[in-house]
Amino acid sequence: MALRDEIDKFKAGLTTSYAPFIDEAQSKGELYIFQPYDMYSEENHEAWRKLFDRMRPRWRRYANEWFMKGIEALSLDPERVPRLEDVNGFLAPLTGFRAKAVSGYVPAFMFFDCLRNREFPTTITIRRSDKLDYLPEPDIFHDISGHVPMHTHRAFADALVRFGDCAHTAAEHVSEIADAHVRAKTLSSIIQAMARFFWFTVEFGLMQSSDGLKVYGSGLLSSFGEIQHAIESPEVQRYPVQLEWLINQSFAIDRYQPLLFYVESFEHLFDLVDELDTWMRQGKLNNVAPGEPQISEQDIQSFLTAGNLANK
Repeated sequence: MALRDEIDKFKAGLTTSYAPFIDEAQSKGELYIFQPYDMYSEENHEAWRKLFDRMRPRWRRYANEWFMKGIEALSLDPERVPRLEDVNGFLAPLTGFRAKAVSGYVPAFMFFDCLRNREFPTTITIRRSDKLDYLPEPDIFHDISGHVPMHTHRAFADALVRFGDCAHTAAEHVSEIADAHVRAKTLSSIIQAMARFFWFTVEFGLMQSSDGLKVYGSGLLSSFGEIQHAIESPEVQRYPVQLEWLINQSFAIDRYQPLLFYVESFEHLFDLVDELDTWMRQGKLNNVAPGEPQISEQDIQSFLTAGNLANK
């Protein structure tokens, strides 16, 4: 294949590294969009096929049973990028959740507020079929095959909604702080705590089962290499979840995780989110340990704006 033909092949469609439709939406400030399904190229569908096919045996071995039931309940086509309207047709009757197409990064408060409203911000682009292993940003394979099958489980879905409630608690909590500098610093700490909680549970969580530890975190469920590493590698430390550890533990996104936590059940996860909200109201998240992730000004402003609107 000539170099020009190869470049044109990967430029077509809705590819994470090149998607004019997404560029245009972002240039117009459009965050919530529709899925232009006919724009997917055969190369995009090939990427989905490769990703789905190589993950299936690892899901069967390492994923929790509810994930496998979720994959079946969604009737995902292993050959084609899924249509969000089809996914939602199966998902919404089960838990009320819906996949909601977005053009890119969703500011923190808006993301959590979507969860509160049983909406999951979903990326519609997909990685190149020759670059399957790692992306620093999500794609539709991560979002739909990693996250959404778990949304078919009622207790897990309710935990996500409760997590969305925490964002409103945070906005209300900091709105009572008069000093603008203290308010922003406090909010940054709270968002950091929430991000760490989300990372170590929703993205990289493990769960006890009768067959030992299983995976329910989407970051692991969509990673061919790390899902096995998380369960089998002697290099990984695995501990029963403790809230004080979650909110004070830094993490890096560009490497396999050396530290993971496990819950007993999704009801246990819900109780942890409930406890997180209580700690927030008590001020226990106002000054968590420094480190990653760094909180952007955009994320801080999204919470401050929500707090201001709530007080009007």
